Amino acid sequence: MHSSLVCSSLLNSLLFKMMKLESVDNEVEAIQDGQSFQSDDIDQPSTNTTFVTNLSPSIAEELLRIELELCAQISSLMFSLPVRYVYSPIEYAFDLHAQFVRNFCNTSKKVLFLGMNPGPWGMSQTGVPFGEVSVVKDWFGLQGSVKKPKHEHPSRLIQGLDCRRSEVSGKRFWGLFREICGSNPYLFFKNCFIYNQCPIALMSDTGKNITPAELKASESKVLLAFCDKALTKVIQLLKVHLVVGIGKFAEKRACIALNEACLKEVKVVSIPHPSPRNAHCSGNWKEVVAKILTDLGILDLLSGN
Repeated sequence: MHSSLVCSSLLNSLLFKMMKLESVDNEVEAIQDGQSFQSDDIDQPSTNTTFVTNLSPSIAEELLRIELELCAQISSLMFSLPVRYVYSPIEYAFDLHAQFVRNFCNTSKKVLFLGMNPGPWGMSQTGVPFGEVSVVKDWFGLQGSVKKPKHEHPSRLIQGLDCRRSEVSGKRFWGLFREICGSNPYLFFKNCFIYNQCPIALMSDTGKNITPAELKASESKVLLAFCDKALTKVIQLLKVHLVVGIGKFAEKRACIALNEACLKEVKVVSIPHPSPRNAHCSGNWKEVVAKILTDLGILDLLSGN
């Protein structure tokens, strides 16, 4: 049997078993009663995923296992109003997400860039963190279709690589590294990778984005505890030396997760978030971040020095 089919079977079997857990954590009981949304009503990963077979699967497959396990844990949670929609792109965009991981995460990484959670026009569409569509297609060279969440907001439709909306944050973030690395994204991924601390996007009935930090305290506590544990597993798997939080929230969560896991040897810093709503450096984000990366020695890593 081809290794790709074996991997597909194992990953989907794992997700199915995790979805059947009777109790995920005692902390879930702390979630307040009332009107709520349960996130288990989401499409599962495709069983006909096309796998890259000419790359070592060990690290990539373990990373995917960690991510699917986290998604299964989160699927047991309930979120009260104003949350009405929960998107889990690692699941419904699994084919594209798995291509990304298998193509670019087959070795240990010195640097892990850490985002917060998927945006509506980036990862929610493509399954790639900060995955602005043109970057995913033209620079990463990924192809494929995505499924849909079963509950889809009419103004936040999932169109995958056919989406014509551009995510400014993703365009800025990857645009900087594309300028540095030229036509070869592997110059970035040789020593670096990107991961979101939380794999789901949450929205209100109007389609307004709700960040994990904006959830009710009891709900946020359980969600972020799951995410923090998964993050430490990823850091250990990739043998990360430096976590670069994309924004202060990501930096804070990395510090909390590493402290809980007693991984004090891993350094944590941050760069400004590339969102246009970040008034601190919206006009000169690239220049500010380039200086930080230079001071950290990351630009030398990208140039092979």
